[in-house]
Amino acid sequence: MHDYIKERTIKIGTCIVETKNTVRTIAKEFGVSKSTVHKDLTERLPEINPDLANQVKHILEYHKSIRHLRGGEATKIKYRKSTHPKQSEPLIPVKS
Repeated sequence: MHDYIKERTIKIGTCIVETKNTVRTIAKEFGVSKSTVHKDLTERLPEINPDLANQVKHILEYHKSIRHLRGGEATKIKYRKSTHPKQSEPLIPVKS
């Protein structure tokens, strides 16, 4: 494994433990894909730093356990943003 991959893996692991951010957020911060972050945290980190990997594992399990709630919240926000005009207000002014 290359040194830059080891360094990135440790930085990502430390960042997720400190901030408890999601994999998507961490991926954006580090400029890599979600898949890369996930592979770093689940496959590479246990070989490099098992203690840090154990802490990260608990955070990832927590995020996995609440993902159905996050998805529902995102949908609710999406539909709140697309508000429709009230039915009592006509779209075109009516001439009398």
